[in-house]
This record gives sequence, structure tokens and C-alpha cells, in this order.
Amino acid sequence: MSINTVMVIGAGQMGAGIAQVFAQSGIQVKLNDLQQDALDKGLSGIEKRLARAAEKGKMSAEDQTAAFNRLSGTTNLEDASDCDLVIEAVVENMDVKTKVFQQLDKITPKHAILASNTSSLPITEIAAATNRPSQVIGMHFMNPVPVMKLVEIIRAIQTSDETYQAIEDMTKQLNKSPVEVEDFPGFVSNRILMPMINEAIYTVYEGVASPEDVDTVMKLGMNHPMGPLTLADFIGLDTCLYIMEVLHEGFGDSKYRPCPLLRKYVKAGWLGKKSGRGFYSYE
Repeated sequence: MSINTVMVIGAGQMGAGIAQVFAQSGIQVKLNDLQQDALDKGLSGIEKRLARAAEKGKMSAEDQTAAFNRLSGTTNLEDASDCDLVIEAVVENMDVKTKVFQQLDKITPKHAILASNTSSLPITEIAAATNRPSQVIGMHFMNPVPVMKLVEIIRAIQTSDETYQAIEDMTKQLNKSPVEVEDFPGFVSNRILMPMINEAIYTVYEGVASPEDVDTVMKLGMNHPMGPLTLADFIGLDTCLYIMEVLHEGFGDSKYRPCPLLRKYVKAGWLGKKSGRGFYSYE
């Protein structure tokens, strides 16, 4: 199928990044958010990133202007009525996501594909909330979206081959690298990454090494570009805890038990870079 008009729901860091890469790839994009101030912030961020790319010679001034002109903002979900693809990038909460998908199911054209950017929640359950489960799929972009090449494409048990192929083709059009993933808790990326981060937190919790030394071991010894505890701070410790809880509940395996120190930091409001303090101080 042909995808000409796209809506991205959620104008936060992920949603705005997704909207940007679609606009840069020549596709008309509507960026939606319930809050006008969040929408304005998302669009402003895209404008600044495009301007920076042009200043660095990564795109021409003409391409910069053309990309931004393909974007429009809206606080009205009804504006998805003419979209071929809608990508949801709202908060990681199943009740919120299923409600959005139920609304989209009524608003969008019958042919439209509904995708979720969830990092861990089951696509199969999201699909079951609609009357078009074969047209529901996961598109898990990596952060920061304009930079990172990977997109995990998650097939629900109901996802049709036609839907999968359309999204794989679209991902390549975005100059991204698609990876096909079956619908299991955490998919591939977070099923591997989050337990590693959780184990790094355990080494601090058990007094094996300091956060700085744990990160140094992984950077210099394993050639990771960023240590796991620095990465956890950038992701957000609340997000890390939430994904570990999804893995623990989904698999019922004690190896996914969140570290008590991670829970303690989240309860203290030490969420990482966004709160000014996590395993490191950012104040």
C-alpha cells in the first residue's frame, strides 16, 4: 500500500523525532499532542534540529525549509481521518495506549495502519483493542530518532504479512534499518539492554564497584560507547524500572527482578538526567 500522509501522536522527544524523520523523507506529517504547549515545544525542537543540520552542511537550506513545511501541528485526533499511517508515541501505559488505538480505529480510514512506538508493551494486546488487528504493528524507534538507524518492527500475532511489508518498506524509505521481531516482553533491544543495566545497578548495590568504575569497565573493557549507568541516567531510571517490571511480569523469571537500589532511586525522585540526579549529578 502507498503511505502518503502520516500522523505521529505525542510531541515529546520520541514523537517529535519520528515526525522529523518522516518529514525529511518527503512525507506529509501531522504531529499531534493533547497539550498545545507540548506541541509547540515539539515543533520548535524539530525546527532547531533541522536548522542545525543545515548549518553543518548535512542538508541544504532548501531541503531544511521543505522538510519543515511538510509538518503541521494539531491537538485534534480527528485530524487522523485522512492518514494512511498513525504512529502512537504516548506514555508507556497500556490503558492510555489502548484508549488511543480504540479512538484511532473509529477515526482513521479502513486501510490505515496503526503503529505503536512502545518499547516493551505487548503489541498483540494493543491490536486486540481494535477492529483491525491485522493492521496493527510495533515500530520501536531508538533515541535520538534522527540519529539512530535501528527500528524494531514488532509483529503482533494478528499482524498481516501485507502490513509488515508496508512498514518494512516505509522504514527503509526513512533511511532506517528494520529488524523483524516477534511480540515478546521487551522485544530484542530492551530484553537484552535492561537486564544488563539492572545487573550494573546490582554491582553498585552490592558494593562491588562505584558507578564510575562500572562504567569504565564497560567502556574500556567491552568497547561500549557509554557506560550502562550513564545510559540508565539518560534513559530515565523510572523508565528502566518500568521496563524491568514488564519483563519480570511478562516472563515470571527472577532474573528480571528489578534491583532494590533502582526502586529506591526512583522513589527518591532521582530519575537521572531529567531530574538533575541519578547515578550521577547533573545539577
